[in-house]
Amino acid sequence: MYDHSVILKNIYCLMTDTAKETIKGADMLITDGVVKKIDLEGKMDYKSATRVIDCSKHVVIPGLVNTHHHFFQTMTRNHPAVQNAELFDWLRFLYNVWKNIDNEGVYYSSLLAMGELLKTGCTLTTDHHYLYPQGFDGDLMATQFEAADRLGIRFSPTRGSMSLSEKDGGLPPDSVVQTDDKILADSERVIQQFHDPSPLAMHKVVLAPCSPFTVTKEIMRDSARLARKYGVQLHTHLAETFDENDFCLEMFGVRPLALMEECELIGPDVFYAHGIHFNDEELKILAQAGSSVAHCPSSNMRLGSGICRVPEMLALGINVGIAVDGSASNDSSDMLGEVRNALLLQRVLNGAAALTTRQVFKMATENGAKMLNFGKVGKLEEGWAADMAIFDVQRLPYAGALSDPVAALIFCGDDHNTDYTIVNGQVVVDKGQLIGIEEEELFEKANGVSQKMLAKAE
Repeated sequence: MYDHSVILKNIYCLMTDTAKETIKGADMLITDGVVKKIDLEGKMDYKSATRVIDCSKHVVIPGLVNTHHHFFQTMTRNHPAVQNAELFDWLRFLYNVWKNIDNEGVYYSSLLAMGELLKTGCTLTTDHHYLYPQGFDGDLMATQFEAADRLGIRFSPTRGSMSLSEKDGGLPPDSVVQTDDKILADSERVIQQFHDPSPLAMHKVVLAPCSPFTVTKEIMRDSARLARKYGVQLHTHLAETFDENDFCLEMFGVRPLALMEECELIGPDVFYAHGIHFNDEELKILAQAGSSVAHCPSSNMRLGSGICRVPEMLALGINVGIAVDGSASNDSSDMLGEVRNALLLQRVLNGAAALTTRQVFKMATENGAKMLNFGKVGKLEEGWAADMAIFDVQRLPYAGALSDPVAALIFCGDDHNTDYTIVNGQVVVDKGQLIGIEEEELFEKANGVSQKMLAKAE
């Protein structure tokens, strides 16, 4: 018997790989954090496991990967003042709320966002925290890793940064930006303290200057050089709105992607959030450079930013992942819901065959893991990470839909919650409930933090 092992018994429908046929009736042994064995005949010795989960009513898929988020924004979801605002006006208002975040706010907003992600099938996530308010008491990234470890999610946050405040022609207030020296020193510290380069790491670190309208060219370039010194990924917002294009042309004399080229922030170790407004030539440059795009459909719809050119990107070989983006521009951290929106949004412009369910699942699993530089994550094959989402489809909302149980997860259903979520071989959502924290307690704590932040901004 293994020290800790789980057997998934008699799986109703197993998707091991988006390129392969699904499997019915298999058993799966999970141990040492990986998929140890898949028995296609379903005749595994259940006595060898410390836990057996009956999956005879369940679809089992690789865990979903969230490639862009802002956890702290869970504290300001659905604010009436910006329900109908576009990005720049939305930011200008909310910066004055977010500047009040403290260590408690970071902790509970991180738990809240990651809890929602886990409950909707996400097993690996990044986060882009770029606000470092003056007088902040605590180690911000240590707090986030503490929250991730409590819930058991695989975590690759970015050390975000802002250095261009209102007085210098940027958007954020002076109180939330940092000097270049402070940004670079802390970026190096968190890489040294937290980054694990191994393919199946639970912790990695990414460097992420926030956006062309919140950082200087110098911090973009120097962050890129620092990231490459340590072999970590790079990230930023790019080509999200027409306003951003106009800002870059006025401030720097070039479009956003050309600015990235000038700042060395392009290449196979770089992934951009949004990427809506790239032109044909820029798509070719992206493909040649090997850079990736984190597609954020719900946020793009919510803020009226536009529709990312996903089918054209995929046709050019550009790696595209899926992301829920900030919870104040999405108002949710529903990962499976994001996969659904990624599928449907492309059909608005490009017709009913624009994307298939298998394509969007690949974007949300293998492509995302590649973007965050994890190896053997994103498929459920022997020797690969035991990260998976397990959905009960023997329920009323799926009746009549089980001719394709995997696609039913996107097209059907009245909620997107898993029955079980497993990360690194550990059950972290059990019968629909988070293991790491009582959900009622988390609601009360997070709601209280939100109310305090909003009150300070009034």
